[in-house]
Amino acid sequence: MTHSKLLIGCRVPAACLAPLDAWVAHAERQIEQIRRRVLWGESIPHHEKVFSVFEPHTEWINKGKAGVPVELGLRVAIVEDQYRFILHHQVMENTTDDQVAIDLIEGTRARFPVLHSISMDKGFHSQANQAHLAEVVPMPALPKKGKCNQAEAAHQQQAEFIRLRHRHSAVESAINALEAHGLDRCPDHGVDGFKRYVALAVLGRNLHRLGAILLERDAEAEARRRQRAA
Repeated sequence: MTHSKLLIGCRVPAACLAPLDAWVAHAERQIEQIRRRVLWGESIPHHEKVFSVFEPHTEWINKGKAGVPVELGLRVAIVEDQYRFILHHQVMENTTDDQVAIDLIEGTRARFPVLHSISMDKGFHSQANQAHLAEVVPMPALPKKGKCNQAEAAHQQQAEFIRLRHRHSAVESAINALEAHGLDRCPDHGVDGFKRYVALAVLGRNLHRLGAILLERDAEAEARRRQRAA
């Protein structure tokens, strides 16, 4: 029995190879960083690190909490009203709480011009943010990071400030609800997909909250009906 071999040459279009360029760049960057870190003993600056080759927008988030000190993803800031509806949100790309505070409030004011009070975590504190929020509402509840002077301590001990801080804890339930209903992990790809998924999650949370209010209202109406019938 004899065997014959046939060799056919073909040219792969450049357009088909173009998507590989990004992966080649990732590989070259990783090789270079390994060389710098292992062979040269260099510490790689944080801004040069890539935490996901599939989702390059992924950031290293220091949570500072026991059990979960670090997470990978993107921060999301939300604004909730007294009825526990989310009025505004912002995906934070390469920014911190204190850098986004004014944009977050102004974005809320663009939709809801009248704000009676504002309460924010101390992570949003800066002198500029304190001054800006004082122009928006009479009593901005924004605790200062670090040690307070006498005037700042007196400000934070006022009854209205304390009342607003106590109400602020309600926003934690919205954050937990978003995470519990799927926002702890995003199945969409790309930063645009992430933002779209967050927006849909916020919409779902508001619909869930609206449904809870309607069910509570129906339950109260039914209770009154039974009381009248009795």
